[in-house]
Amino acid sequence: MARVKQEFEHRPAVDDTLTLEALDLPFSPFALPTADRPLVSVIIPVYGKLEYTVACLRSLQRHGAQAAFEVLVVDDASPDNSADVLAQIDGLQLLRNEHNLGFIGSCNAGADAARGEYLLFLNNDTQVTPNWLDGLLQCFAERPDCGIAGSRLIYPDGRLQEAGGLVFADGNCWNTGRFEHRDKPAYRYRREVDYVSGAALMIRRELFRQIGGFDTLYMPAYYEDTDLAFAVRQAGHRVYYEPASTVIHCEGISSGTDLTRGVKRHQAINQQKFAEKWATVLHTQPPTGTMIDRALRWRSRGRVLVVDSMTPDPTRDSGSLRLCTILHLLVEEGWNTCFLPDDGRASDAEIRSLGALGIEVLCRPWVSDLPEWLREHGHELQAVILSRHTVAGQYTRVVRRYAPQAKLLFDTVDLHFLREQRAAELNDNAAMARQAQASRRSELALIEQCDVTFVVSPHEQALLVAELPHSRVELLSNIHDIHGRGRPYSGRKDLVFIGGYGHPPNADAIRWIASDILPRLREAIPDIQLHILGDLPDTVRPSLVTPGLQLHGRVADLAPWLDGCLASVAPLRFGAGVKGKINMAMSYGVPVIATSIAVEGMHLNDGDSVLVADDAGAFVAAVLRLYQDEPLWGALSNHGLDNVRKHFSSAAATATLRRVLD
Repeated sequence: MARVKQEFEHRPAVDDTLTLEALDLPFSPFALPTADRPLVSVIIPVYGKLEYTVACLRSLQRHGAQAAFEVLVVDDASPDNSADVLAQIDGLQLLRNEHNLGFIGSCNAGADAARGEYLLFLNNDTQVTPNWLDGLLQCFAERPDCGIAGSRLIYPDGRLQEAGGLVFADGNCWNTGRFEHRDKPAYRYRREVDYVSGAALMIRRELFRQIGGFDTLYMPAYYEDTDLAFAVRQAGHRVYYEPASTVIHCEGISSGTDLTRGVKRHQAINQQKFAEKWATVLHTQPPTGTMIDRALRWRSRGRVLVVDSMTPDPTRDSGSLRLCTILHLLVEEGWNTCFLPDDGRASDAEIRSLGALGIEVLCRPWVSDLPEWLREHGHELQAVILSRHTVAGQYTRVVRRYAPQAKLLFDTVDLHFLREQRAAELNDNAAMARQAQASRRSELALIEQCDVTFVVSPHEQALLVAELPHSRVELLSNIHDIHGRGRPYSGRKDLVFIGGYGHPPNADAIRWIASDILPRLREAIPDIQLHILGDLPDTVRPSLVTPGLQLHGRVADLAPWLDGCLASVAPLRFGAGVKGKINMAMSYGVPVIATSIAVEGMHLNDGDSVLVADDAGAFVAAVLRLYQDEPLWGALSNHGLDNVRKHFSSAAATATLRRVLD
């Protein structure tokens, strides 16, 4: 009923936010992009409807792509003058069928003539939008198991037409999201689907040929795209819906919408053929009548909700990097994973970034708050992860009420009370000490209420086990890729500090660098520079002006800095947890000079995998050692890389998640 109401909802024929090529524009010749060595071959089968074909090709010309591509139009003995007009377009490869072969025959003919590594089948009644092609290629690049990637299809009026398709046990298909708002969270993330429409479908040319192309069993058309998807899965690959690629589709222009007439009547005929061909496989599909929400998660192990104070940005802080990796690992393990920022905010770029990991982002205006969402969806959840005590303190009772069957997991990120306690000791501040005690009582109470608590360091795990021996505390530390050394010791110079000023231990460290450490360093090495890489408020910059101190703010890519610096410093005088700044530097093979507190719980040994310095003079001495001792620099580099591999890998984190969730 909801879909019927959406279908007949009164809407303008065209969404003004979409850039559509006019159908009634008089034809004049134009040129399409060409490539001597195309990566992608775009194949467009045509049977009449010239005005739609020309508009489609003009949209290709308008938006282009970063990847090199060629365009092949297969004219299927059109009853109009399509072939004569299209022959006037430069850069277009025009193939003409002597006899009408239908959609399937034309697509296979185009594939035979294609030169690209990838084939992108595109209906002639479509118009592309920015990132239409590169978005699909990104799916293949980021998902090695991808066999087919399909675009998000929308109507000219802006509503969603299809976000991938479902196939039920009887062979009946369902267009996911039809007539919904195209930007609803449920349709903004990459996910595995049963099939994608042949209106905008990408596949590797070699795989297409390996499985025999579109099966002529379904001539002239219908169910060939669903059959192709099942064949691709049978060959060991997966089929993905990719929302980063959006294509406007004027559905029904070529074949109409009447299921009893013309080519469209083959839809029912071919459903029976499909059901007979794939009878064995269809037994594993959702039974007819399965609720759509359940069918959409049919392939997943269950649903997991993750809540943090704000949407993570891996370039902002190590906590965000860790959370994004955890979210990615949950998806890799087969969990349908959604993320809710407690502040309700997520930018379009953040939604796209998490969507590429396979994460559904529950943010405003679609979701007003967590309790509202839990009231409707709490029964679907197998687990809820609440990150940070400020979030867990608000929602443990709400989760227990609306999702009593779900495992409740508390991710401390770091122990807040431990950090506050150390800050109080450093500043000899009684008020801060009282606050730390209040935080301690609060955090320990939360740990007792939750089924499992995650900590990032063995030190914190041991501390909590001693305090709360009956609570389950698991180690889920920082997770880092191994980037390796970009260059050898020779030619390296200067130092870096990684971290934003908004984190109190970082702010204290940066002030200590400016006031004491760097001035002493420049007495020994007058031209040395120390680069601060992280968010810095404009209001504090004047107080940090120091010769040799370079304040860069947040940088998009750490690699150029870490590939050229001699060492990274972590002069933290208080704090808790595992330090992402240390692991990040070591993952690039950069030696680290750090305080005892900074290396706590990180499995590092002074002089072997790190240089420990707890006062300004010790930092100066450590830097001088590295400038004068290349073998030491190399040993620290190698052992730091080994430490990240051994203790801070995806494999270690995955083992913890499996142990807790299985």
